[in-house]
Amino acid sequence: MYLTPETKKEIFRKHSKTESDTGTAEGQIALFTHRINHLTNHLKQNRKDFVTQKSLVAMVGKRRGLLDYLKRKDIARYRAIIKELNLRK
Repeated sequence: MYLTPETKKEIFRKHSKTESDTGTAEGQIALFTHRINHLTNHLKQNRKDFVTQKSLVAMVGKRRGLLDYLKRKDIARYRAIIKELNLRK
């Protein structure tokens, strides 16, 4: 399994205030980014896996919604998470 509880804790520890703070937008965005990267690599090898492709599109939309929320509420936090996760070229 690619997303173990230890991996989740590490993601939340790195991007949230504490590892048990799973509700912050930064932590959620980081978790979605990790999952999106995994699914993208999976789809590079399995081009006809349309169920995974649909899930990937839904996940990207959820991450986009969280990023839009963060951009409206606190532009500095938005810019920090974008830079930290290398989401923009």
